[in-house]
Amino acid sequence: MPNSSSISEFLLLPLADTRQLQLLHFWLLLGIYLAALLGNGLISTAVACDRRLHTPMYFFLLNLALLDLGCISTTLPKAMANALWDTRAISYAGCAAQVFCFFFFLSAEYSLLTIMSYDRYVAICKPLHYGTLMDSRACATMAAAAWGAGLLNSILHTASTFSLPLCQGNVVNQFFCEIPQILKLSCSASFLREVVFIIFSFSLAFGCFVFIVVSYVQIFKTVLRMPSEQGWHKAFSTCLPHLAVLSLLVSTASIAYLKPTSASSSLLDLTVALLYSVLPPTLNPIIYSMRNREIKHALSKLLQYALFQLP
Repeated sequence: MPNSSSISEFLLLPLADTRQLQLLHFWLLLGIYLAALLGNGLISTAVACDRRLHTPMYFFLLNLALLDLGCISTTLPKAMANALWDTRAISYAGCAAQVFCFFFFLSAEYSLLTIMSYDRYVAICKPLHYGTLMDSRACATMAAAAWGAGLLNSILHTASTFSLPLCQGNVVNQFFCEIPQILKLSCSASFLREVVFIIFSFSLAFGCFVFIVVSYVQIFKTVLRMPSEQGWHKAFSTCLPHLAVLSLLVSTASIAYLKPTSASSSLLDLTVALLYSVLPPTLNPIIYSMRNREIKHALSKLLQYALFQLP
């Protein structure tokens, strides 16, 4: 049986068995990837170039767009390349880098979503204190804390996972290197250490989720006391989609990382992984920004400027 020192590459889960389906999956993933790149890229450009969007809310949206770009760019390009070239291989170092980057971007994004819920809570429930609580220094500190939390979490889990001896082969039953699938290859009882780390991380994540839900409940209570029905509609149309995508992310990631390995199946694992790794980065630009009037105005100005610069 091979051990981790003799493994030079891993074999990922093929998305299809026939060449025609492989090419179909390639084009589908390419379309999703380009849509995510376009949406998050437009948001990043609009916020960076329009001075009127240099506010705490849009500063956090810029960070969210960058994290979404990193998250989806960690998994889909390799999956597309494997589907296009009819291969399954990823190097040992590439697999470790994929685990590190994916966990980093995903953890930082979740921390940032928690901060964004606090920003909306202060803006709606404590508007008189907003300028004090959410000044530029506080926003920069919170954003740095989100990125730092993602980095520390990623270092911890990547080092813990790839320090384990692997003697159950090199076949990863997923379209990207996912920690639960790598743990299945371990032949050492020390993999329980990483399981404890995962449970601890998800306990913190659940605490953040409770904080987000409580923040939105307070927002809903405040909005319902307002006389304007337009304010009701704006708050509910914004907050409810946020909660829906966040609930999807938390529930599917929990299934992927916390379910018993005996309850695993390739189709279930693949579906869950697509839902928590691909769907949120693709939907976030639509839910958080593309329906926003200020973002639309900034993008139209950028388009007009680009057309004006053409010869």
